[in-house]
Amino acid sequence: MANLIADRVEAARRGENPYVIVKMTSGWLVIGDVQPLPGYVLLLADPVVESLNDLDEAGRVAYSLDTIAIGDALLAVTGAYRINYETLGNSEPALHSHIIPRYADEPDEKRRMPAFMVYDWATARPFDPAADGGFVAAMRQALAAV
Repeated sequence: MANLIADRVEAARRGENPYVIVKMTSGWLVIGDVQPLPGYVLLLADPVVESLNDLDEAGRVAYSLDTIAIGDALLAVTGAYRINYETLGNSEPALHSHIIPRYADEPDEKRRMPAFMVYDWATARPFDPAADGGFVAAMRQALAAV
């Protein structure tokens, strides 16, 4: 399966994916290439499969529990009031979930809508290892206790 998600997973396995935060039981937690909202991350399934339905029961449970643990860590690290979880796979047909902290101080017209619909992802701040290093370290620490 050749696509961006599969390529990123393969790079993570080789230790060459600069977006990796931590290896989870079910895959790789990575920071988003862009940060339309601070703390935007993704869980990339490893092994790479097309959908959650392609995993056996143990894989489904592990992926679900990892996703929830990431949300808990984001709540603790970012001070977000809510976490949005989106598992799509339409553009990149490989299991991955967008995990997006939402903040009480977002404008009402944005806060009440899905982030993908109201934020300009094309012009969002790119991931910066120096600027985002504190967040990455805090997420690693928060997830180490899981």
